Amino acid sequence: MAAKSTTAVTPETVLKASWLPMLIIALAQIQMSFNVSAIPVSIGKIVEDFDTSPSTVSTALVVYSLVVAGLVMLGAKVGKLLGARLAFQIGVVLHGFSMVVMALSANTAMIYRAQALAGLAAALIVPTLVVLIANHYKGAQQAQSLGLLGAAQAGAGIMAFLVVGVIGTLAGWRPSFWLIALIAIAVFLLSFRFNPVEREKDIKIDWVGALLAAASVSMISIGFNNLKVWGILLASPNAPYNVLGMSPSPVLILAGLVIGQGFFAWSHRRRAQGKPPLLALEVLDTPQERAATFCLFIIAAIGPAINFLIPLYIQIVQGGSSLKTSIAVIPYSLTIFIATAMVVRLFDRLTPRQIGKIGFIVVAIGLVLLAFTVSNDWGTPLVILSLMIVGVGEGGLLTLVFNVLVSASPKRLAGDVGALRGTTNNLATGLGTAFASVLAVSLLSLIIFNSLDRTPFVSQEVVEETIDLDSIDFVSNEQLDEALEETDLTPMQEATVVAINIDARLRALKLSFLTLAGVAVLSIFPAGGMPDYLPDEVPATSSESPS
Repeated sequence: MAAKSTTAVTPETVLKASWLPMLIIALAQIQMSFNVSAIPVSIGKIVEDFDTSPSTVSTALVVYSLVVAGLVMLGAKVGKLLGARLAFQIGVVLHGFSMVVMALSANTAMIYRAQALAGLAAALIVPTLVVLIANHYKGAQQAQSLGLLGAAQAGAGIMAFLVVGVIGTLAGWRPSFWLIALIAIAVFLLSFRFNPVEREKDIKIDWVGALLAAASVSMISIGFNNLKVWGILLASPNAPYNVLGMSPSPVLILAGLVIGQGFFAWSHRRRAQGKPPLLALEVLDTPQERAATFCLFIIAAIGPAINFLIPLYIQIVQGGSSLKTSIAVIPYSLTIFIATAMVVRLFDRLTPRQIGKIGFIVVAIGLVLLAFTVSNDWGTPLVILSLMIVGVGEGGLLTLVFNVLVSASPKRLAGDVGALRGTTNNLATGLGTAFASVLAVSLLSLIIFNSLDRTPFVSQEVVEETIDLDSIDFVSNEQLDEALEETDLTPMQEATVVAINIDARLRALKLSFLTLAGVAVLSIFPAGGMPDYLPDEVPATSSESPS
């Protein structure tokens, strides 16, 4: 689907490969994605268990994504050094062990360590998935496999909402992570059915590039995730330090971007010297590939943002159970699952540019409809329809951009494409979750502050003495009632504060969805940079095929 792919594959060739390797690859993807999906579904139970805030729990996802994004390029090189199958097996075992640690966690710090370990394992697994697909499948079957890989990721979300929802309601959140550990054992045993992938014994790892990449991703992620706590511009009292009064968050984000540019400058220098960089720059050497990567980042951030906001609202605001969350969002996850697998049928009829623009428009329409229909009764048909519309666009875009990147590069660069996908996807996941958390809580604080300021019989002095406006977060009515009992507010003032909070939560959620819709609309522009031709119209610019 991109300029470097030229080889046609006959139907006879496609039929030669067994689908068993793809099943194993899909199970590994489910193993990783199940973990990421299980945390938002379990957020209410974890908050209750450890007496913490939803934002604190969501940080576990940021930790996981940060580690994957920072180390996945290094993981791709280690995979080449060890061989893709062995690297895959080590990663699967390590990920399974991290899930045992997760299930035994006694506090949020232990959860963070478990997710960091899971991220390290995923950094090994993610690049090997593309290598193994390229090693077992060609042509149209390869495109189908990439779609199935995306479908497996979406399918894991459905399983998580169903299984974790039921288990979480009946037995708590921990058994779900024991289940993931069991999946890891099954994947490891099945992995011996893969065809062996030859090691590249003479591979040289660019340690300077690895350090620059990890530093860049870490600074951007940490800075973005702490915007609310440390301050968006000026340093808050909770900031560990300040830079001339400025919050360390924007400073870290800017420094991370500068170091990221340094990483690419260093990689270009190594290539000019004939030395292999950490990431093969050929996977980003065309405007179409860069556009596809940017689109992948955007859609991979919007999805986690939605997945954070939905359980947050149902479980914390409405006081619903994990099972209620599952029932509400299964249609959304199911639509993503179907779209990721079925969009390949459009590849022979519409160009990637056309599919990309349509996909983002569909996502924006769904989010706008969601913002105008969501209410305190989440289960309305229009809300579910809105989520399904978002799911159609999201699923189609995930498969599209992945296919553009894979088809644009030769088979020998499959690991680098996998690393690029892993870095982009996981950095976007962390930033998407952090963005949703910061956006929703900031809007909530702003709305509550303005509403209290306009309430004449709740004076500013009383508010400042009884309510900490710097630590406002999403809380249930019961939690708010308990907190207000410790204040000097009169019963009428308490009732007013509760009413303001109920209204502010809903308005903050609506504005958050509208903001995401605006991001989707703007994404039409980078989507316009993707290839504008069908597979049989691909210009012959390279003699090397990706498959």
